[in-house]
Amino acid sequence: MFNKPVTLYGSNISYFTGKLENYFRVREIPYQLKSMQAPRDFKRVEQAVGVSQMPALELPDGRWMTDSTKIIQWFEQQLTGPSLIPEDPQLRYLCLLIEDYADEWLWRPAMHLRWHSDEGAHFASRHLAEELMGSMPLPGTLKRWMMRRRQRSGYTTGDGITAANREQVERIYSRLLEQLETIFSQRDFLLGDRPSLADIGLSGPFFRHFALDPVPLEILRQTAPAVLAWVARLWNARHPSFSGEWRADSVEVLSPLLSDIGNHYLPYLNANVEAVRAGRKRFDVTIDGAHYKGARVSRYRVWCLHELRSQFEQASETAQASLRPWLEQAGIWQPLWQCSDLPMAIEQDADLPFRADTKMIAANE
Repeated sequence: MFNKPVTLYGSNISYFTGKLENYFRVREIPYQLKSMQAPRDFKRVEQAVGVSQMPALELPDGRWMTDSTKIIQWFEQQLTGPSLIPEDPQLRYLCLLIEDYADEWLWRPAMHLRWHSDEGAHFASRHLAEELMGSMPLPGTLKRWMMRRRQRSGYTTGDGITAANREQVERIYSRLLEQLETIFSQRDFLLGDRPSLADIGLSGPFFRHFALDPVPLEILRQTAPAVLAWVARLWNARHPSFSGEWRADSVEVLSPLLSDIGNHYLPYLNANVEAVRAGRKRFDVTIDGAHYKGARVSRYRVWCLHELRSQFEQASETAQASLRPWLEQAGIWQPLWQCSDLPMAIEQDADLPFRADTKMIAANE
């Protein structure tokens, strides 16, 4: 279907750029990666899709796209052959949960391990200063300082990570490795013998952070070699090789990971919802013994919770009846519905993935 390559604008050490690269390779969609040069390309992207963020995608016909989750869903609707999104309602919802969790919760340890260590910050700031700011007539030292300052103020110290909770943030990563090492010691991919959307979702934090940055990579090599092998296996997987099966026992096998989603990620989403509803820009929340003070409010994550609910509500009554018991057992059901009347703008995602003018706007603004 796609004889000409799509153009992916981003960075080759970017979380969500790496997620889309893994997807395009698995699905054999030809693409070319172009580094976004600030501020020129960011302005161009904002004009095209309504928001200034990476990655952005330009189709061969000139249309632009944004938001990795909606981009993948759009491509899956266009392509033929075995899909990465299962038809089985349990496995489908499992994929959507894991993708969202990987996108919006594992971001925290990934950014912390990159920017809160001298080794990681030196590696990333030097790379990004050269890749994204190469056209700016500034000294390299200044560009690296600007990059470190921006990332730390926005995504680590600026998002509630402090000396008092760094140990707990790092524990998110170590616990995840323990869970995945058990899984990938027994199967090639999360749902069995072939990749799914759940694998693609986890490729964001792993491919361009945990398996790339010096500090988490060394931990990965020493403690979770089967997970490291999965990173390479997913990168090398191709659509014609989808001869394996997804396994019916995947919910049970992934239950520790699902418990983390219910006990850690969804409570964070709910605290964020209450902060948006109250019109605050920052909020405090305690998750798994870690107190995050002054975490940034994210209107996008209100939409994430809305999406998880909508996907359940769109399922048939029979599918909902099969989904609810394991959602309850994993501790996901109660926090999934805890907040009522989410502060969403009407049809704020109606134009995705081609435009996101209102995607980040809450109803009370």
